[in-house]
Amino acid sequence: MPNRLAHETSPYLLQHADNPVDWWPWSAEAFEEARKSGKPVLLSVGYSSCHWCHVMAHESFEDQETADYLNAHFVSVKVDREERPDVDAVYMEAVQAATGQGGWPMTVFLTPDAEPFYFGTYFPPAPRQGMPSFRQVLEGVRSAWTDRRDEVADVAGKIVRDLAGREISYGGPQAPGEQELAQALLGLTREYDEQRGGFGGAPKFPPSMVIEFLLRHHARTGAEGALQMAQDTCERMARGGIYDQLGGGFARYSVDRDWVVPHFEKMLYDNALLCRAYAHLWRATGSELARRVALETADFMVRELRTDEGGFASALDADSDDGTGKHVEGAHYVWTPQQLRDVLGDDDAELAARYFGVTEEGTFEHGASVLQLPQQDGLFDAERITSVRQRLLDSRGERPAPGRDDKIVAAWNGLAVAALAETGAYFDRPDLVEAALGAADLLVRLHLDDHARLARTSKDGRVGANAGVLEDYADVAEGFLALASITGEGVWLDFAGFLLDHVLARFTDEESGALYDTAADAEQLIRRPQDPTDNAAPSGWTAAAGALLSYAALTGAEPHRIAAERALGVVKALGPRVPRFIGWGLAVAEANLDGPREVAIVGPSLDDRATKALHRTALLATAPGAVVAVGTPESDEFPLLADRPLQQGEPAAYVCRNFTCDAPTTDPSRLKNALSS
Repeated sequence: MPNRLAHETSPYLLQHADNPVDWWPWSAEAFEEARKSGKPVLLSVGYSSCHWCHVMAHESFEDQETADYLNAHFVSVKVDREERPDVDAVYMEAVQAATGQGGWPMTVFLTPDAEPFYFGTYFPPAPRQGMPSFRQVLEGVRSAWTDRRDEVADVAGKIVRDLAGREISYGGPQAPGEQELAQALLGLTREYDEQRGGFGGAPKFPPSMVIEFLLRHHARTGAEGALQMAQDTCERMARGGIYDQLGGGFARYSVDRDWVVPHFEKMLYDNALLCRAYAHLWRATGSELARRVALETADFMVRELRTDEGGFASALDADSDDGTGKHVEGAHYVWTPQQLRDVLGDDDAELAARYFGVTEEGTFEHGASVLQLPQQDGLFDAERITSVRQRLLDSRGERPAPGRDDKIVAAWNGLAVAALAETGAYFDRPDLVEAALGAADLLVRLHLDDHARLARTSKDGRVGANAGVLEDYADVAEGFLALASITGEGVWLDFAGFLLDHVLARFTDEESGALYDTAADAEQLIRRPQDPTDNAAPSGWTAAAGALLSYAALTGAEPHRIAAERALGVVKALGPRVPRFIGWGLAVAEANLDGPREVAIVGPSLDDRATKALHRTALLATAPGAVVAVGTPESDEFPLLADRPLQQGEPAAYVCRNFTCDAPTTDPSRLKNALSS
């Protein structure tokens, strides 16, 4: 019989709806039940494409004996970290402070007042490698709760006090200057892996936001080293196993330093950020590889992640059925030489093995290989390779597909809107711009209420109950601002403004300019989460700084400009010290130092050929964070277009920066020069 999770919108919670554990969703009612029954709370946090979450679920939460023990002695609460990043952040901070490490599944024991007192991640069903079994942990916690309740309360109280005292080192409300950005570049150079691209060792994550900083820094300063790091990293990732050489799109990370073996889950946010980064690399260099990867990644998102409602699903699982009924990591993607022969015949299989680096011993497990594009001498017949690739992709399509998390997360859809709109505009793919518009429309129709407050998630056209957090407001605003610049439809600028007004009113500390991850009127947790560092995606803090800066440039809104510059104070503090973990913040700081430049294009109509040429030139400019408004002289959709007449009846471009404007031009080449100087 299904438990209380049966009516949730989260695919992860629904995966646990048939567990014998009497799960509660995160709710006031769950903690009220704990108070009434005098039981401690087991908080279990994970997400749908998390491999070890599935393992622990199968070993422990599907086990009747374990469930009976849990149901008798605990109130069990299950949380999808992607639905409730605030809950996840608060307790992950506690786990990391107590144990020095964290991860998912996250297992935390709480008092009925939601105060944590014992922590862990994955626990096995039997003792293993120095780890206690999950049952031993449960018995130990129950014993402490029953026999030493005062001691447990003291521990919980101390942990909460310690968390409250962990204020972030906020650098003051002043944006970084030339010196801090140069120091950040130097820090990245020290951590750069010259042999393999990327930063640090294994596991190696795609540094999409750092790449954006490097491209902007090169555009502003001409630093060749910055461009080289971005180019080489992008090439190594695109040739590695982390990139799907048949279907496009990137896996979450590489388990090795060489980008060979990925952790196979594919996340919407990674692919949106990397699609945009490769499109921007093409814009800076004209690289054919960057163009191909940007388009293939965009096509992957539309083909495999778009939902019936027009939004984009959160993730594809790492695991899938290997054909025997057993779920195995990477089963959908890897190939043995024999599998190549079965699909292609001997001659083409030999070609494919050389081209994709498939070996007899394998680069993954059980003699299978992850497809790569190793650097090698000699030329390959392009038509033959295209045929091989298509036949392998068709054959792979007959394998069991990885599970898909169909939940729509507002923030990640905002990132996808920006990436697809820009990629569609750069490469003359109106279908991609349409896909971006479809997702933006869903966010407005379903996720925004009458007061422009955002819901974080929806599924199957049904909006979730959880309030949007800072990253939702910021990333959706970012997507809407990109759409406004590309389509010339001012309504997207208006919607971005509504969202950013909430950022100013409900997420910003008036005194310091610091930002919080949750709104002032959100559910009160044991601590109000506040994390400025960029991890898998831009932090809400740095994403908000970027969207506020662009909005101010498009509208002249002084409060938004001031808020953006104050928020960048944290980048001044962290950029020189930990540049890998504040990449988007550094990219926004580059835009701030460059102006950002404001480009107004006026023409008799948006379909006029000369107007389109100027608009395209502006969109392809590499000036960091440049904003573009396009319309007719009579248009009132963009403040940037006010008092901008045609020049002798010809479409014209106006470029302004730091309250100073160039003479208008009707010549795309002169506009290009003005935006690259």
